[in-house]
Amino acid sequence: MANFLSYFFPTILKDKNDNEKRRAAGEAGAANPYCMFSAIAAAPITKRFGRRMSLRIAGLAYLIGALLVGFALNVAMLIIGRIVLGIGLGFANGAGPIYLSEAALPQHRGACNQTFQLMTTIGILVAGLVNYGTQYMDAPGHVQGYRVSLGLAAVAGLALFIGSFVITDTPNSLLSRGHVQEARDALVRLRGMTEVDEEFDDMRNGIEAARKSTVSPWRLLFCNKRNRGVVTLMIVIPLAQQMTGINTIMFFAAQLFQVLGKGASASLLNVVIIGAVNIAATFVAIFVSDRYGRRPLFLQGSGQMIVSFIVVAIVMGLGFNIATGNIPKPDASAIIAFECLFTSAFAWSWGPLGWLVPSEIHNIETRSLGMAISTAVNLLFSFVIGQTYLTMLCSMMYGTYILFAGLVTLFALFVYFLVPETKGVPQEQMFAVWANHWFWKRRVMTHDELAIYERNGILPADVDSHTLPPAAQGQAETASTFKANDVVDSINGDDFHDARTPNSTVASTDGSSANFSDGTRQV
Repeated sequence: MANFLSYFFPTILKDKNDNEKRRAAGEAGAANPYCMFSAIAAAPITKRFGRRMSLRIAGLAYLIGALLVGFALNVAMLIIGRIVLGIGLGFANGAGPIYLSEAALPQHRGACNQTFQLMTTIGILVAGLVNYGTQYMDAPGHVQGYRVSLGLAAVAGLALFIGSFVITDTPNSLLSRGHVQEARDALVRLRGMTEVDEEFDDMRNGIEAARKSTVSPWRLLFCNKRNRGVVTLMIVIPLAQQMTGINTIMFFAAQLFQVLGKGASASLLNVVIIGAVNIAATFVAIFVSDRYGRRPLFLQGSGQMIVSFIVVAIVMGLGFNIATGNIPKPDASAIIAFECLFTSAFAWSWGPLGWLVPSEIHNIETRSLGMAISTAVNLLFSFVIGQTYLTMLCSMMYGTYILFAGLVTLFALFVYFLVPETKGVPQEQMFAVWANHWFWKRRVMTHDELAIYERNGILPADVDSHTLPPAAQGQAETASTFKANDVVDSINGDDFHDARTPNSTVASTDGSSANFSDGTRQV
C-alpha cells in the first residue's frame, strides 16, 4: 500500500521505479527471520511446561505483535512488533503440530494433524481478501488500510490465547512431566469415553521407558544411533518443503493474473483461485493420508509437481517475449492452469506432510526439540528462498522451473528410498518402523541387535546405552525392550489392532516382506 510506504519508507516510495530497490523491498518482507530462533527457544518450554503453555505464549505474542505493527508510529515500533510476531509464529509452528499428533488416535493422526495446514491455507485466503478490501481505505479521511490489515492479525492471536485455556494438554506431555492422573483425565476427555486403560497403559509404558534416559535431548537426538533416521527426516523434509519451488509458483502466478486482468480485479482473481485450490487440495490430504499413507501422497504429489514445472518451463520458454517482458494471454492461461495443478499437488503432499511427518517420528524425550529444529529449518529456508527467488527468476527465467523440477525429483527419490511409512503406528512405538525399514535397520541397530531382532522379533532398547553415563547403562539396556509383535499392523490403513492379539505384526515400512518369531509373514 502506498500509504504504508510513504509513512515508514518514503525513500523506497520515491524510488519505486528503481527495479533493484523495489525488488529489495519486496524481498525484505518475504519472510520473518525471527521465527527460526524462537522455534528453538520454544523447545525447552514445550517440553517442561507442556504444549498448551507454548500455544498460550504463541497466542499472546501474536496478539501483542499484531497490535504493535497495527499502531506503529515509527520504524522501530514496526520492527519490534515484527520480532514479537516472529516469536509467536515460532512457538505456534513448533507446538501446534506436536499437540495435534499427540492428541489424535494413531489411525486418525494424519487427518487431525493436517488441520494445521488447512487452517494455514484458510488464513492465507482470508489475509488476501482482507488486503484486497483494505486497499480502498487509503483514501483521504479514512483509517489507513494497512493498519487494519496488519492489526487484524490480533484476532488470530486472541483466539489462540483464549483457546489455550479451553483445551487440555496432551496425555503424552502430562505423563512425561509426571502428572499421571491428569494425563488419564486428559485422555478420557480427548477420547470421549472412560474405557481408555489399554491405550493409557501402552502410552505410559512407552513414555516411562524413554524417560529413563539421563542424557540431554540434544545429545540423545544427535549422538544416539537409534535416531539417525529421525534426524535425517526432521531436517530434510522441512528443507524439501521449502525447496520444492512453491514460492516461485505463487509469485509468478500473481504476475500472470495481471496479464489476464487489470489492477484490483487481477489481485482478487489471484487470491480467490489460488486460495480455493489450496484449501480444496488440503482436504484431499486430510481424507487420504490415513487410508493410503504418507509415502503415496509424497510420491504422487512430487510427480504432478515435476510435470507441472516442465510444462510451465516449456510454455514460458516458447511464449515469453524477452524484449518486451510480455507473455500472450493464451500462454498465460495455460501456465496458470498448470500452476494450479502444482499448487494442488503441493497442498496434499509436501505442504501438510512437511509438518505431519516430523511431528510424529520422535519419542517423547526428543519430540519438542526435534520439532523445534524442523520448524527452524523450515523457516530458515523460507527466508532463504524469499531472498533469492526473484533474482533466480530474473536471471534464469524459465530455467528456474527446470531447476526446481530437478530438485523435486531428488526429493521424490529420497522419499522412495529413505522415508518409511508411519500411518497408524503409535508414536511411542515408532522405533519399530525404523527397525523394519530395509535401509535404516542397519543404521539404528548393531549387527548383534539386528540378528536378535530378525531371529526372535525382539527390539533393542530405544535408548542407546553407549551414549549414557556408566551408572545409567544398566537401566538403558532394559528400558524399552519389547516384542516386535507389540507394534501396530497398519497395512490396511483403516484400524490399528492391539499389539497383544495373537497374530499382530509390524507393518513392513518399505513394502517388502518381514518374518517374525510367531511364524507370521507380512508382505
